[in-house]
This record gives sequence, structure tokens and C-alpha cells, in this order.
Amino acid sequence: MASFVPYTYIQCPCNDTAIQTRSADGTSSPSSRDSPDDDDERTFDPRSPRSNYSLYPLEYLLYCDVCHQIRCPRCVAEELVTIYCPNCLFEVGSSSIKTEGNRCTRSCFQCPICIGPLAVQSLESAPEPSLLTAESASAAPPSGPWILACSYCNWNSAEIGVKFDKPQGIFSQLSKLRHGDDHSKHSSSTGDVSPKKSDAVPDTTSARFSAMKSFYNAQNNTNSPNSSSLSNLMDYGLSSPGALTRIMNLYSGNNPGLGKPKAKSSIMREADSASEGFRAVDLDDSAAISKLRRDGWDGTVTGDQSRLQVEEGARFANELWPIPYLLRTKRSKRCPVCRHIISKPESKVGNTRWRIRLVANNSIPSISIKPLNPTPLTPGTSDPLVPLQPAQFLLTFKNPMFEEIKVTLATPATTPGRFASRVTVLCPQFHIDANTDTDMYLDDVLKDGEKGVGRKRGDESTSQQAEAGKIWERGRNWVSIVVEVVPASLRVEERSSFSKSEGDDPGSDRSPLKEDEDILEIPMFIRLEWEGDVSQDQVGAAAGKEKDTREKKELAYWCAIGIGRISQE
Repeated sequence: MASFVPYTYIQCPCNDTAIQTRSADGTSSPSSRDSPDDDDERTFDPRSPRSNYSLYPLEYLLYCDVCHQIRCPRCVAEELVTIYCPNCLFEVGSSSIKTEGNRCTRSCFQCPICIGPLAVQSLESAPEPSLLTAESASAAPPSGPWILACSYCNWNSAEIGVKFDKPQGIFSQLSKLRHGDDHSKHSSSTGDVSPKKSDAVPDTTSARFSAMKSFYNAQNNTNSPNSSSLSNLMDYGLSSPGALTRIMNLYSGNNPGLGKPKAKSSIMREADSASEGFRAVDLDDSAAISKLRRDGWDGTVTGDQSRLQVEEGARFANELWPIPYLLRTKRSKRCPVCRHIISKPESKVGNTRWRIRLVANNSIPSISIKPLNPTPLTPGTSDPLVPLQPAQFLLTFKNPMFEEIKVTLATPATTPGRFASRVTVLCPQFHIDANTDTDMYLDDVLKDGEKGVGRKRGDESTSQQAEAGKIWERGRNWVSIVVEVVPASLRVEERSSFSKSEGDDPGSDRSPLKEDEDILEIPMFIRLEWEGDVSQDQVGAAAGKEKDTREKKELAYWCAIGIGRISQE
């Protein structure tokens, strides 16, 4: 059996909000949170499919010091701070994104084969320095043509017939080589819907889309001169109350400004020529089959390479084009309730620091798990648990705050799931001293040793017994308590030893053991209470009081503690 590493995942409270606002049939029910049937306030089940989207390690969570709540990456509100290219670190404005797309428009490209950076090189090699030259002649710079070359897989743009006249403006030169001239010359003029116009035949996806859009806009203006064109649909305020009525009137042909409905417009015809953006599908694949037989597997495009292309449709290696770098963003995060900023990076692209970063690791005690009587194994791993045999574990809570906190723990008597194990927390309520950050002084080191109650790691600790209501060990800002578990049997015919008392039918589910069903996972409810400074939103209210005003704060959340795997032997 593979070794198991104990873990602790914390549940974000946004999961409870989603459950409270929905009833059993999936409809919205705000009053369901006050239902008298929820006497146990919905005991958390870490094996529920919904729990996979609400459990996070402590390092992944943020903390709002105004609402005093945990915030996960799914429930925060994000705002863009900076848009930049990850290759050249050039900052891009938001207006450029709307006109030029979300790709870098400078000479920043990725190799279509290995996704490595491409460099601009000259096809003509530089002259050897050992050759004889005139004394007055200076070293001439390399001349064109120029190509994009990859230093990792030795791919270059000359393999697909792409060469550049100058080393500057590679993006515009590549767009001209790929898309030809401006798309506007392929578009039909306004009012001209003749099917005989075929002098300009667009051969790219962008040109065909532009031609087809212009064709239908022209038809709409010709057939309905008093109505708005399709291009003016975005002019309507879709967020206004009457937006739906105006859109329905547009499609139904009714004008609310007139007393009688408008006459029915003529039928719009479909595009039927290449100048209008129409292209017939070529069902003859004989050329592609011959090329596949000739080039083999190495000449085809993989799924990953095809998805990374800007325009789809590439099937062979000689159809792959250089990929412009996708722009990246720096984002700030706000609390969804009070709109307080809990994370904000520096606006400069080259600066990796954070201006504001309220991580939960600085406001929530960390939890570590280890066996009370460890065996010589790999550090950080635990032995498989023997079914129906009691085992004791040490839970160590470390306080990162500068205030003393009171911790109250609660766990169900048996773990949820098919195989119910018994759980007993010997000391469910205790205090943790503040993190004074003065452990460099000798007095605090001696005080830390005195708080250990004389327990040492060795043969003395194994001879002592854990007592109910007492902590096992205490340090400067940490406390260790003992949790006793009795693992359930993984055999279907014996699994009812604990679940019978809970009213469970032992014959309800006799399916084979599922994946990770042998993991003993304990749901634990943690409640923290401490006294701290007044929050930022209450500074004005406390102005008339004493200067050192403090308030009582509390935080409650669920967590899932993975103890170990139950042996199947």
C-alpha cells in the first residue's frame, strides 16, 4: 500500500451561501436557511461531490479583516490592474485589446512545434572575421531576408515559406503574408447585393467573415431602410428595462411608435458567391490522404499544436504558423461582501511584489497531524490504520496572530460515508497564547520549555496516557491535543458496527470499494474567539471612546483532516 501524507483542507463559507439559497428541488429559496429541520446546521460531509469545490489548503486562501471571513479564489471579485506581454514585458492598454485582440502586436512569437520563443535571424550568414577585407571597409550589418527561428527544436519560418523583408514590424508583415491585403476590399459595398460580383475572392477565415458580415448588413439596410442594421444592435442598452421589448419588436417587425404594424419586409437571400463570403466545402480528400502517406506521423499536427494556433484548420506541419504571445494580466481581488481590497499587486510589470496581500495563513491557526506513537517511517507519512483498533493522533494548532485566541472544536461521533469510524477529541476547548515574536530572547526560550509540562520526545512521552479535558503539550504559540479514532472495517458485511446505532441500513449499499474510500477523513468544526483592534469600518464609530478600544472577534469554519488509510487486509 502506498504511503499516506496527512493533510488539512479548509472549507470556504461561500459554499454554505450557495446551499442556503437553494432548496432541495434546485429552486431559489432564501427562507430555507431558517428551516427547523436543519437542527444540526448541515453537518459537513467532505466526501460530498460539492465539497471538491469548497475545500482548499490554507496557503490558497485569503482573509478579509473587515468581514472576518475566509475568501477562496472562487468567491473573490477580480479587477484588472495591468495587461502585459509575458515575453517583452510591454504594458498594453485596454483600448488596444478591443481593436487588436489579446495577442502581443510586437515581434513576440512562439514556436508552433515546441512553444519556445522565436528569434529574428537573417538567412545570410555574417562574413568570417578571418577573411581579408579592405582597411577602410566597415563591418556591414546582415541583410535580409529575415526569418523566425527557434533555438530549441531548430524550426524556422522558412519551412512554411515565410520570409520577412526587414527585422522590425514582424507582426504586421506576418499578418499581411497570411491574410493578404486589407479585408475591406473583399467586403461588398453598401446596397450592392448582386451575386455576379466575384472579382475579389477572399481566401482566409477573417476575410470571408468580413465579406459575409458586410453582405448581410447591406441586405438588411436595403430591405428595411427604416430599421436599424445588425451592426447597430450593440447600440441598444441591454441593461435597460426596455431592452427586451425593443429586441422583440425588432424581430417581430412591429414599431411601437406607429399606430399600425409595419409592412412585412422582403425575404433576405443567403450568400451564394465567394465575394459574399460563401465557400463550398471541398469533399475531395485525395490530396490530404496522399500527403499523409508521404509525410507520415511526423508531418501531421498534434491536438495540442492545433489548439494553440490562432486560427483553426491546420492539419499538417507545414500549415502551422508562428503563435503571437497571449497577453497576461495582473489582477487585484476584492471581498464580494464589503468590497474591501484583500489582494493587490504592484502595477509595474517588472515588479513581483504585492501592495496588499491578506493571506489566511496570518489570521488562521495552522493544523499539523502526526501519530502519537510514531514508527520509523518516511518523514511526513503514516502507517495504515488497522480496522476496529483504536489509534491516537496529535493535532498541533499554531497561532500566527498577536492576540491570545480561544479554540473550540466539534466533530460528529462517527465520520460520514459508508464506512463510519468513531472519532473522539479528548480536549475540545483550549487557549493558545499570542505569537510574540520574541523567541530570540533566553527568557522566552526558558518559558517555552516550562510550558511543555515536562513532556519530552522519547521514551517518557510513550509511557504517559492522554487524559480527557487536558491538552497534551503547550508551547509559546502552539498547543497539541490528542484525537482518538477507531477505524471502521472496509468489509461490506462488517461495516454496520457503528452505523447501526445511527439508524443506517447495513444492506443499503454493498458495492465494491470506491477510489479513496479507504481514507479516514474527519470533518471538524473550528470556532475561534479573540479580542483585537477595532476594524477599519468601525474606526469612526469608536472615535468617541477610549484610544485603545478593542472588540471581541470570532471566526467559525469547517475543515477536513485526512488522518490515514485504513488497511484492507
